[in-house]
Amino acid sequence: MLEAEFSSVYSKFKLHFYKKVFSRIQTREMSLTTVETFCMEIIHALGRPTINEFANFISISPPNAAYKVNSLVKKGYLTREQSDDDKREYHLCVTQKYLDYYNISYQYLTKVMGRIEARFSPEEVAQLERMLHIISHELMPESPVENPAYLLPEKL
Repeated sequence: MLEAEFSSVYSKFKLHFYKKVFSRIQTREMSLTTVETFCMEIIHALGRPTINEFANFISISPPNAAYKVNSLVKKGYLTREQSDDDKREYHLCVTQKYLDYYNISYQYLTKVMGRIEARFSPEEVAQLERMLHIISHELMPESPVENPAYLLPEKL
């Protein structure tokens, strides 16, 4: 039962996001392909990766990753920032244009979080927060995102 309920919540978040993305495609507000959308989500979640880090994460060659990154830079969704530590290295940074697009999913997340806080007691909300923290930091070791605070709506 737990698996079905978790899957249902996860699917509803994804479906809401896809619905909003497709509505933007229909009105031509967005110029990202589906693959580019996934690439941007990965780059954003990795938090300023290098092209090699991005390439390694999705198991593609660095030249293929560079091609995808160049397209995203041209479209204005990414910039390259030179590393302070190693001047030969550049980090991929999402732009405000992407953050405005990304906010589609976080507006809904914020709405659902508000509903959770209204429906449940502060103790239940705190317990849910503790459980989600454990899930994220202990039970999902395959995910490299340790502190996704930069993904929060306040940062958008």
